[in-house]
Amino acid sequence: MTTTAWAWLAVAIYVVLGFLIAVAARRHAGGGMSEFFLADRRVGGFIAALTYSATTYSAFMLVGLAGLSYRGGVGALGFELTYLCGLFLAVFFLPRFWLVGRKYGYITPTDMLADRYQSKVVGAVAAVLALVFLVPYCAAQLLGIGLLLNGLSGGGIPVILGILVATLIAIAWSRIAGLRSIAWTDAFQAIVMIVSATVLVGFLISELGGLGSFFSRFETEYPELLRVPSGSGMWSLNMFIGLALPWFFFCLSNPQVSQRFFIPASVKAMKQMLGGFLVFGFVYTLIAVLWGFGAKLLVPGLENPDMATPTLLAMPFVPKALALMAMIGIVAAAVSTIDSILLTLSSMWARDIYRGVFNPQASEARELRVGQWVIPIMALIALAFAWQVSIRSGIDFMIAPLSAAASAGLLMVVPSIFGAFYWKRATAPGAISSILSGALLVLVLQVTGLKPLGWWPGVWGLILCVVVFVVVSLVTRAPRDKAEEFMGYAAQKLDSGGYV
Repeated sequence: MTTTAWAWLAVAIYVVLGFLIAVAARRHAGGGMSEFFLADRRVGGFIAALTYSATTYSAFMLVGLAGLSYRGGVGALGFELTYLCGLFLAVFFLPRFWLVGRKYGYITPTDMLADRYQSKVVGAVAAVLALVFLVPYCAAQLLGIGLLLNGLSGGGIPVILGILVATLIAIAWSRIAGLRSIAWTDAFQAIVMIVSATVLVGFLISELGGLGSFFSRFETEYPELLRVPSGSGMWSLNMFIGLALPWFFFCLSNPQVSQRFFIPASVKAMKQMLGGFLVFGFVYTLIAVLWGFGAKLLVPGLENPDMATPTLLAMPFVPKALALMAMIGIVAAAVSTIDSILLTLSSMWARDIYRGVFNPQASEARELRVGQWVIPIMALIALAFAWQVSIRSGIDFMIAPLSAAASAGLLMVVPSIFGAFYWKRATAPGAISSILSGALLVLVLQVTGLKPLGWWPGVWGLILCVVVFVVVSLVTRAPRDKAEEFMGYAAQKLDSGGYV
C-alpha cells in the first residue's frame, strides 16, 4: 500500500470508531437545550476532564506549538505555560459558573451575562464577538489537519481535502447527540492524543541517543534557542506578552471552554475535571515542545515550522503504525476542538441571538432546531476561511500566531465576566460598550498590522476595554437587585460550603 492509502485507512478506522461512540452516546440522550448542549449537566469527573482537555488542546499543540518551538525555542514553553498559570482563575470562576448555571438554567456563558446585566443585548453582543473571533480559531484547527495529512502522505492528500474531511466529521459528531456525543468522542480522542504523543516523543528521544544526549546536543547546536529573548530573532517582551495574554485568560474568554464549567455532575466531578486537565495539559505541553526541539535537530531549515511534525512523522525511525497513530491523535485533537466550538457557537446563536433578540417567544423545541441547523453553517464558514488562508499565506502561515490572534478578540468579554461576579456597580451599557470598542480596536490593529509602541492588538484592546467598562458603568445605572441576588447566591453557597 502507498503512504497515501495507509493514511486514508487510518482516518477511516478513526472515523468508524468515533461514529460508533457517538451513536452509543445518542442512546443515552434526552431532549431539550440543556440535554443537547450540556449533556443535562450530568457529566462525570473522568469524562469531564478528558472532554475539557480535548476541547482545549488542538492541532495547535503538536503542529502549532511544536512549530513555534522549532522557530522560537524555549520561549514557546513559557508562552504555553501561561495558559496553565491562568487556570488559577478557574479556582474562583468554575464553582461560580457551576452554581449559578444550575440555579438559573444558563445554557451559554453569554446567556449568563445577559441575565446578570438584565440585558439581552449584552448576551447578543458577546455572542457575536465569539462568532467573529472563533471562526479564525476553527480555521487554524482545520489547517492543522490539512497540513498534517498533506505532509504525512507526501503530498498525496491535498490540504483542502484534509480540511473538508475534518469539517464533515466535526459536523456529524456535533449533530448526532450534541455535547453527550462530543464528550464521549472527546474522551476517546484525548486518550489517543496523550498515548500516541507520549510514545512518539519516546521514539524521538531514543533516536537522538537518550534524554541527556538530546539536551546536550540541542544546547550545543542551538544555544540561542534556549535564551529569551531568543537569538533566533523571534521573541521579544512585546511579542511574548501579546501572545501570552490571551492564553492567560483563555479559560474565561473562550466560550467553548467556559461552557464546560456548567457540565460537571457534582462538586467532586468538578474538582476531578480541573485536576485531570492540569495533569494532562502539563504533560502534553512538554511533549509538544520537545517534539519541536527534536525536529530542529533532525530536520533543520524548514521554511514552514508548522511542517515540523508532518516531516518528522514521515522519517524512517518512526514506525509506520506509530506515525499513523500519532497522525490520528493530532487529527483527533483538532476535531475535538472544532466540534466543541461548533456546538458552543450554535447554542449562542439559538439562545442569545435568535431567542434573545429576534424571537423571545420561541419554544425550546424551535430554539433547539435553530441551534442544530447553525452547526453546518458555522462549519462551512470556517472551512472557507481556512481555505483562503491556506491559499494566500503559503509557507508564511503559522498556526500558533493565528490561534493567539483569534483569542485576543475574545479577551474583550473578560472584564464583563469579572464584573458579573465581583462588581455590583457593573452595568449593561458598560459591558456592551467595552466589548464593542475593544473588539473594534483589535480588529483594526490586526487588519492593518499596526502595533503602537510595539504592543500587540490584544494588549491595546484589553486596556481600552477595561477603561470603557469601568467609566461607562460608573455613569450608568446598575441592576442592583439582580447583581445582589446573582453575586450573593454564589458567595453564600461558597462561604457555607453548602453547594454539594
